[in-house]
Amino acid sequence: MTSLGTATAAPGEIATGRMHVGETRDGSAVGLPVAVVNGREDGKTLYVQAVSDGDELNGAGVLTRLVPTLDPDAISGTILLVGIVNYHGFQVAEHRNPIDDTKLNRAYPGEEAGTTSERLAAATFAAASRADLVLDLHQGSTSRMIDETRIRCGTRHRLHEACLELAKAFGCGHVLDQKGPDGQLARAAPDEGIPTIDPELGGAVGWDEGSIQVGVEGVRNVLRHYGFLDGTAPMETQTRASGFDQYGAPAGGLVHFEPDLGERVAAGDHLFSVTDVFGTVKERVSVDSDGIFWRTRRLPQVATGEYVCSVGTTIDSY
Repeated sequence: MTSLGTATAAPGEIATGRMHVGETRDGSAVGLPVAVVNGREDGKTLYVQAVSDGDELNGAGVLTRLVPTLDPDAISGTILLVGIVNYHGFQVAEHRNPIDDTKLNRAYPGEEAGTTSERLAAATFAAASRADLVLDLHQGSTSRMIDETRIRCGTRHRLHEACLELAKAFGCGHVLDQKGPDGQLARAAPDEGIPTIDPELGGAVGWDEGSIQVGVEGVRNVLRHYGFLDGTAPMETQTRASGFDQYGAPAGGLVHFEPDLGERVAAGDHLFSVTDVFGTVKERVSVDSDGIFWRTRRLPQVATGEYVCSVGTTIDSY
Protein backbone atom coordinates (compact mmCIF):
# COMPACT_ATOMS: atom_id res chain seq x y z
CA MET A 1 0.00 0.00 0.00
CA THR A 2 1.15 3.52 -0.82
CA SER A 3 -0.38 6.62 0.73
CA LEU A 4 -0.27 10.37 0.19
CA GLY A 5 -2.56 12.29 2.52
CA THR A 6 -5.82 10.38 2.65
CA ALA A 7 -5.20 8.68 -0.72
CA THR A 8 -4.12 5.06 -0.31
CA ALA A 9 -3.62 2.67 -3.21
CA ALA A 10 -2.62 -0.97 -3.33
CA PRO A 11 -0.51 -2.22 -6.25
CA GLY A 12 -2.58 -1.92 -9.41
CA GLU A 13 -4.82 0.82 -7.99
CA ILE A 14 -5.37 4.59 -8.28
CA ALA A 15 -6.66 6.55 -5.30
CA THR A 16 -7.47 10.22 -4.73
CA GLY A 17 -7.81 12.17 -1.49
CA ARG A 18 -6.64 15.24 0.38
CA MET A 19 -3.44 16.30 2.11
CA HIS A 20 -4.45 18.42 5.08
CA VAL A 21 -2.16 21.41 5.69
CA GLY A 22 -3.55 23.71 8.37
CA GLU A 23 -6.81 25.62 8.38
CA THR A 24 -8.41 28.59 6.65
CA ARG A 25 -9.57 31.74 8.45
CA ASP A 26 -12.96 30.19 9.27
CA GLY A 27 -11.31 27.14 10.84
CA SER A 28 -12.05 24.70 8.02
CA ALA A 29 -9.31 22.35 6.87
CA VAL A 30 -6.98 23.19 4.00
CA GLY A 31 -6.92 20.02 1.94
CA LEU A 32 -4.71 19.83 -1.15
CA PRO A 33 -6.06 17.43 -3.80
CA VAL A 34 -3.72 14.45 -4.09
CA ALA A 35 -3.58 11.18 -6.01
CA VAL A 36 -1.55 7.99 -5.88
CA VAL A 37 -1.05 5.80 -8.94
CA ASN A 38 0.44 2.56 -7.61
CA GLY A 39 1.72 0.42 -10.46
CA ARG A 40 1.24 -3.33 -10.57
CA GLU A 41 5.01 -3.81 -10.78
CA ASP A 42 7.79 -2.32 -8.67
CA GLY A 43 9.82 0.58 -10.04
CA LYS A 44 10.81 4.19 -9.49
CA THR A 45 8.68 6.90 -7.88
CA LEU A 46 7.72 10.06 -9.74
CA TYR A 47 6.34 13.12 -7.94
CA VAL A 48 4.29 15.65 -9.93
CA GLN A 49 2.77 18.87 -8.64
CA ALA A 50 0.87 21.77 -10.19
CA VAL A 51 -0.38 25.26 -9.34
CA SER A 52 2.22 26.36 -6.83
CA ASP A 53 1.51 29.75 -8.40
CA GLY A 54 -2.22 30.26 -8.04
CA ASP A 55 -2.93 31.65 -11.52
CA GLU A 56 -0.81 29.09 -13.40
CA LEU A 57 -3.48 26.56 -14.29
CA ASN A 58 -2.09 24.65 -17.28
CA GLY A 59 -0.45 22.15 -14.94
CA ALA A 60 -3.82 21.32 -13.42
CA GLY A 61 -5.11 20.96 -16.97
CA VAL A 62 -2.37 18.40 -17.62
CA LEU A 63 -3.37 16.32 -14.61
CA THR A 64 -7.10 16.38 -15.38
CA ARG A 65 -6.35 14.95 -18.82
CA LEU A 66 -3.49 12.61 -17.88
CA VAL A 67 -4.59 10.80 -14.72
CA PRO A 68 -7.83 9.27 -16.11
CA THR A 69 -5.79 7.70 -18.93
CA LEU A 70 -3.27 5.97 -16.65
CA ASP A 71 -3.67 2.22 -16.21
CA PRO A 72 -1.90 1.11 -13.03
CA ASP A 73 -1.79 -2.46 -14.33
CA ALA A 74 0.49 -1.19 -17.11
CA ILE A 75 2.73 0.89 -14.81
CA SER A 76 5.91 -0.12 -13.01
CA GLY A 77 6.51 2.07 -10.00
CA THR A 78 4.52 4.79 -8.30
CA ILE A 79 3.30 8.25 -9.25
CA LEU A 80 2.51 10.73 -6.46
CA LEU A 81 0.53 13.81 -7.50
CA VAL A 82 -0.53 17.07 -5.85
CA GLY A 83 -3.01 18.82 -8.12
CA ILE A 84 -3.09 22.24 -6.44
CA VAL A 85 -0.27 23.40 -4.16
CA ASN A 86 -1.14 27.08 -3.70
CA TYR A 87 -4.57 26.40 -2.23
CA HIS A 88 -5.29 29.97 -1.20
CA GLY A 89 -4.03 31.61 -4.40
CA PHE A 90 -6.01 29.18 -6.54
CA GLN A 91 -9.27 30.08 -4.78
CA VAL A 92 -8.96 33.71 -5.84
CA ALA A 93 -6.93 33.20 -9.07
CA GLU A 94 -3.92 35.10 -7.72
CA HIS A 95 -0.27 34.31 -8.37
CA ARG A 96 0.88 34.73 -4.77
CA ASN A 97 -0.58 33.21 -1.63
CA PRO A 98 -2.91 36.01 -0.43
CA ILE A 99 -2.78 34.84 3.18
CA ASP A 100 0.85 35.88 3.62
CA ASP A 101 1.52 37.66 0.29
CA THR A 102 4.18 35.09 -0.62
CA LYS A 103 5.20 33.55 -3.93
CA LEU A 104 4.97 29.96 -2.80
CA ASN A 105 7.69 28.73 -5.16
CA ARG A 106 10.17 30.79 -3.17
CA ALA A 107 9.37 29.01 0.11
CA TYR A 108 10.97 25.58 -0.41
CA PRO A 109 11.93 23.42 1.41
CA GLY A 110 9.47 25.06 3.78
CA GLU A 111 8.94 24.93 7.52
CA GLU A 112 6.36 22.72 9.25
CA ALA A 113 5.69 25.34 11.95
CA GLY A 114 6.20 28.39 9.74
CA THR A 115 3.98 30.72 7.74
CA THR A 116 1.08 29.44 5.66
CA SER A 117 3.27 29.24 2.54
CA GLU A 118 6.14 27.61 4.43
CA ARG A 119 3.76 24.94 5.73
CA LEU A 120 2.40 24.24 2.24
CA ALA A 121 5.96 24.05 0.93
CA ALA A 122 7.06 21.74 3.75
CA ALA A 123 4.16 19.34 3.21
CA THR A 124 4.68 19.11 -0.54
CA PHE A 125 8.47 18.95 -0.19
CA ALA A 126 8.06 15.97 2.13
CA ALA A 127 6.04 14.26 -0.60
CA ALA A 128 8.58 15.19 -3.28
CA SER A 129 11.40 13.85 -1.11
CA ARG A 130 9.92 10.35 -1.41
CA ALA A 131 10.48 10.36 -5.17
CA ASP A 132 13.30 9.53 -7.57
CA LEU A 133 12.22 12.25 -10.01
CA VAL A 134 10.20 15.46 -9.67
CA LEU A 135 8.11 17.47 -12.17
CA ASP A 136 6.91 20.88 -10.95
CA LEU A 137 4.39 22.02 -13.57
CA HIS A 138 4.22 25.76 -14.19
CA GLN A 139 3.43 28.26 -16.94
CA GLY A 140 4.50 31.81 -17.69
CA SER A 141 1.82 33.18 -15.38
CA THR A 142 -0.60 35.15 -17.56
CA SER A 143 2.15 36.30 -19.95
CA ARG A 144 2.51 34.94 -23.49
CA MET A 145 5.39 32.46 -23.52
CA ILE A 146 6.75 29.56 -25.50
CA ASP A 147 6.55 26.05 -24.03
CA GLU A 148 9.83 25.40 -22.24
CA THR A 149 11.44 23.45 -19.42
CA ARG A 150 13.59 25.05 -16.73
CA ILE A 151 16.61 23.55 -15.02
CA ARG A 152 17.19 25.60 -11.88
CA CYS A 153 19.97 23.77 -9.98
CA GLY A 154 22.84 25.53 -11.79
CA THR A 155 25.41 24.14 -14.20
CA ARG A 156 27.90 23.22 -11.44
CA HIS A 157 25.40 21.19 -9.43
CA ARG A 158 26.14 17.47 -9.08
CA LEU A 159 22.71 16.67 -10.52
CA HIS A 160 22.90 19.05 -13.46
CA GLU A 161 23.38 16.29 -16.05
CA ALA A 162 20.53 14.25 -14.55
CA CYS A 163 18.25 17.30 -14.72
CA LEU A 164 19.31 17.87 -18.35
CA GLU A 165 18.33 14.29 -19.14
CA LEU A 166 14.95 14.71 -17.44
CA ALA A 167 14.30 17.91 -19.40
CA LYS A 168 15.26 16.19 -22.66
CA ALA A 169 12.93 13.31 -21.86
CA PHE A 170 10.05 15.73 -21.15
CA GLY A 171 10.73 17.22 -24.56
CA CYS A 172 9.20 20.72 -24.70
CA GLY A 173 11.77 21.64 -27.36
CA HIS A 174 13.19 24.63 -25.46
CA VAL A 175 15.11 24.60 -22.18
CA LEU A 176 16.16 27.46 -19.92
CA ASP A 177 19.29 26.24 -18.12
CA GLN A 178 19.82 28.94 -15.52
CA LYS A 179 20.27 28.73 -11.76
CA GLY A 180 17.04 29.79 -10.11
CA PRO A 181 16.27 31.87 -7.03
CA ASP A 182 16.47 30.41 -3.54
CA GLY A 183 13.25 28.72 -2.47
CA GLN A 184 12.27 27.10 -5.75
CA LEU A 185 11.38 23.41 -5.62
CA ALA A 186 13.55 22.86 -8.71
CA ARG A 187 16.52 24.17 -6.69
CA ALA A 188 15.75 22.59 -3.34
CA ALA A 189 14.96 19.03 -4.49
CA PRO A 190 18.25 18.50 -6.40
CA ASP A 191 20.06 19.41 -3.18
CA GLU A 192 18.37 16.31 -1.72
CA GLY A 193 19.59 14.18 -4.64
CA ILE A 194 16.38 14.25 -6.70
CA PRO A 195 16.53 15.33 -10.38
CA THR A 196 13.86 18.02 -10.80
CA ILE A 197 12.63 20.17 -13.65
CA ASP A 198 10.18 23.02 -13.91
CA PRO A 199 8.19 22.73 -17.16
CA GLU A 200 6.80 26.15 -18.07
CA LEU A 201 3.81 25.27 -20.24
CA GLY A 202 3.22 28.44 -22.22
CA GLY A 203 1.26 31.26 -20.67
CA ALA A 204 -2.47 31.81 -20.49
CA VAL A 205 -5.44 33.30 -18.70
CA GLY A 206 -7.11 30.06 -17.70
CA TRP A 207 -6.20 27.01 -19.79
CA ASP A 208 -4.32 26.83 -23.07
CA GLU A 209 -5.13 23.51 -24.73
CA GLY A 210 -2.02 23.45 -26.92
CA SER A 211 0.34 23.86 -23.97
CA ILE A 212 -1.66 21.41 -21.88
CA GLN A 213 -1.22 18.75 -24.56
CA VAL A 214 2.53 19.47 -24.62
CA GLY A 215 2.51 18.83 -20.87
CA VAL A 216 0.49 15.61 -21.12
CA GLU A 217 2.87 14.21 -23.71
CA GLY A 218 5.84 15.47 -21.70
CA VAL A 219 4.79 13.54 -18.59
CA ARG A 220 4.13 10.47 -20.72
CA ASN A 221 7.59 10.80 -22.25
CA VAL A 222 9.10 10.85 -18.76
CA LEU A 223 7.08 7.77 -17.78
CA ARG A 224 8.38 5.92 -20.84
CA HIS A 225 12.01 7.03 -20.53
CA TYR A 226 12.33 6.03 -16.89
CA GLY A 227 10.55 2.70 -17.18
CA PHE A 228 7.15 3.46 -15.66
CA LEU A 229 5.50 2.67 -19.01
CA ASP A 230 6.57 0.53 -21.95
CA GLY A 231 8.00 2.39 -24.91
CA THR A 232 10.66 5.02 -25.43
CA ALA A 233 10.67 8.79 -25.33
CA PRO A 234 11.78 10.60 -28.51
CA MET A 235 14.72 12.29 -26.70
CA GLU A 236 14.81 14.92 -29.44
CA THR A 237 17.45 17.64 -29.45
CA GLN A 238 16.48 20.56 -27.23
CA THR A 239 17.26 24.22 -27.92
CA ARG A 240 18.82 25.63 -24.77
CA ALA A 241 19.14 29.19 -23.47
CA SER A 242 21.22 30.06 -20.44
CA GLY A 243 20.12 33.66 -19.97
CA PHE A 244 17.44 36.27 -20.59
CA ASP A 245 17.54 39.81 -21.89
CA GLN A 246 14.48 41.66 -20.61
CA TYR A 247 13.12 44.75 -22.33
CA GLY A 248 11.09 47.58 -20.85
CA ALA A 249 9.04 50.27 -22.57
CA PRO A 250 10.99 53.44 -23.46
CA ALA A 251 7.71 55.36 -23.70
CA GLY A 252 4.07 54.94 -22.76
CA GLY A 253 1.55 53.75 -25.33
CA LEU A 254 0.66 50.57 -27.22
CA VAL A 255 3.17 47.80 -28.01
CA HIS A 256 3.49 46.18 -31.46
CA PHE A 257 5.79 43.14 -31.68
CA GLU A 258 7.64 42.35 -34.90
CA PRO A 259 8.88 38.73 -34.48
CA ASP A 260 6.59 35.90 -33.38
CA LEU A 261 7.18 33.97 -30.17
CA GLY A 262 9.79 31.25 -30.67
CA GLU A 263 11.47 32.99 -33.60
CA ARG A 264 15.23 33.40 -33.77
CA VAL A 265 16.30 37.03 -33.57
CA ALA A 266 19.65 38.66 -34.22
CA ALA A 267 21.31 41.65 -32.62
CA GLY A 268 19.97 44.79 -34.27
CA ASP A 269 16.67 43.28 -35.43
CA HIS A 270 13.60 45.36 -34.62
CA LEU A 271 11.85 43.78 -31.66
CA PHE A 272 8.86 46.04 -30.98
CA SER A 273 7.56 49.54 -31.37
CA VAL A 274 5.49 51.74 -29.07
CA THR A 275 2.83 53.89 -30.73
CA ASP A 276 0.20 56.31 -29.57
CA VAL A 277 -3.45 55.32 -29.86
CA PHE A 278 -3.54 56.65 -33.45
CA GLY A 279 -0.60 54.53 -34.62
CA THR A 280 2.16 57.12 -34.62
CA VAL A 281 5.45 55.44 -33.68
CA LYS A 282 6.94 56.99 -30.56
CA GLU A 283 9.85 54.55 -30.00
CA ARG A 284 11.25 51.47 -31.67
CA VAL A 285 13.34 48.91 -29.76
CA SER A 286 15.94 46.59 -31.30
CA VAL A 287 17.44 43.32 -30.10
CA ASP A 288 20.65 43.60 -28.06
CA SER A 289 21.94 40.04 -28.55
CA ASP A 290 21.21 37.03 -30.75
CA GLY A 291 18.60 34.74 -29.25
CA ILE A 292 15.02 33.46 -29.28
CA PHE A 293 11.91 35.59 -28.75
CA TRP A 294 10.78 33.90 -25.53
CA ARG A 295 8.10 35.80 -23.63
CA THR A 296 5.89 38.89 -23.86
CA ARG A 297 3.37 40.76 -21.81
CA ARG A 298 -0.21 39.90 -22.75
CA LEU A 299 -1.82 43.36 -22.76
CA PRO A 300 -0.58 45.93 -25.31
CA GLN A 301 -0.73 49.05 -23.16
CA VAL A 302 2.46 50.05 -21.31
CA ALA A 303 3.79 52.84 -19.15
CA THR A 304 7.34 54.10 -19.42
CA GLY A 305 9.71 51.49 -17.98
CA GLU A 306 7.10 48.74 -17.76
CA TYR A 307 8.11 45.17 -18.69
CA VAL A 308 7.46 44.34 -22.35
CA CYS A 309 9.22 41.11 -23.35
CA SER A 310 12.20 38.75 -22.97
CA VAL A 311 14.69 37.19 -25.36
CA GLY A 312 16.45 33.94 -24.44
CA THR A 313 20.20 34.31 -25.00
CA THR A 314 23.39 32.23 -25.18
CA ILE A 315 21.70 29.62 -27.33
CA ASP A 316 22.95 26.09 -28.01
CA SER A 317 21.51 22.59 -28.43
CA TYR A 318 21.95 19.31 -26.61
